[in-house]
Amino acid sequence: MNLRDVPMMAVLFIIYNLLALIGVAGSLDTSPLFTISMMSGAKVPFTGGALMVTIGLILLYIEILKSTRATQEQMLEQTFSMGLFVVFLVEFLLVQAAGTTTFLMLMIIQLLDVMAGFTVTVASKRAGLDLSR
Repeated sequence: MNLRDVPMMAVLFIIYNLLALIGVAGSLDTSPLFTISMMSGAKVPFTGGALMVTIGLILLYIEILKSTRATQEQMLEQTFSMGLFVVFLVEFLLVQAAGTTTFLMLMIIQLLDVMAGFTVTVASKRAGLDLSR
């Protein structure tokens, strides 16, 4: 096992929990980091929660690319991804600081990582089968 077998979403999970420990996780959804002025005159606030979700989506894309490797290590990473989703779910249900929209979105991204990882791994394995017997 090496570091690339650990799901990338674990980094965001740790960052969110550190922010919750210092008491600022609740303000991720309310305090804008910056505002984007649109041509229509509308102002779109970009919050810390939106930044975390955006990073999570980028990490999801990378995780899906990583899951195309149908190796023994990939199966181990899929197991870790499932474990991380379970930890996300338990924390969401039991920890008050995790009861935010940002945490919910990160948990859904992790669930999609688990589902996509298993789907892509099975599909790539199936594509490599020799059916000429």
